[in-house]
Amino acid sequence: MFEGMLAETIGFAGHNADIIQAYYARPVTADPLPGVVVLHHMPGWDEWSKEVTRKLADHGYAAICPHLYSRHGQGRWDDIAAAARAAGGVSDAQVVGDTEAAMAFLRAQPEANGRVGVIGFCSGGRQAYLVACKIPSLNAAVDCWGGRVVAGPEELNAKQPVAVIDMTKDLACPLLGIFGNEDRNPNLEQVNRIEAELKRFGKDYEFHRYDGAGHGFFAVDRPSYRPEQAVDGWQKVFAFYSRHLKGTSAGPASAGQR
Repeated sequence: MFEGMLAETIGFAGHNADIIQAYYARPVTADPLPGVVVLHHMPGWDEWSKEVTRKLADHGYAAICPHLYSRHGQGRWDDIAAAARAAGGVSDAQVVGDTEAAMAFLRAQPEANGRVGVIGFCSGGRQAYLVACKIPSLNAAVDCWGGRVVAGPEELNAKQPVAVIDMTKDLACPLLGIFGNEDRNPNLEQVNRIEAELKRFGKDYEFHRYDGAGHGFFAVDRPSYRPEQAVDGWQKVFAFYSRHLKGTSAGPASAGQR
């Protein structure tokens, strides 16, 4: 744990060189730092997303949370999120571009160790899986209850033209999945399908599933919060990142069940 950190809202050049907002937090240390890109959930670039970013900094990571809805105007984060949803959300191409730009920003910092991971929640979990398949230079990915990784033809559109599960063969980094067994999106059947696809292509992954937890069970400001499961889930996240971003030990390439 680090006693001091710097945290601030910055502007940086995202997809197509658009200047977008991001929340950036890093510990005060002279040690080399791995980086993490935080992909916020569908409700938006909210207070909890920034708390997650600071939590990662407290554990020794330079973390950046791009405001994926920045292009939908100025104002309250929830109003901007509503505008983004009304416009059909953000495109997968934009998410990939914004993530690549955030990774480049982290790697350009003088204290960077060069390794960068991603973590996403809800729609951000789907996006974490997406970018893990689209960005070969990513070092580790964490999907927290990402909905619509499995998607039927009726759910696809111009902004999201391909089901993310169909990109699994291109997954280029270790993947950690965190899921609640009471979640409806993704439900148990969908998580099973994702795991089967990862096994089929021989990918390096581990899944942890929690009884008594549904969607968003890490979020301390929501009724869905489940402290016991969340504490264990965060322990899994930091152990995974320690192996793949800090390189403190060799981890198994297998599926964990809980």
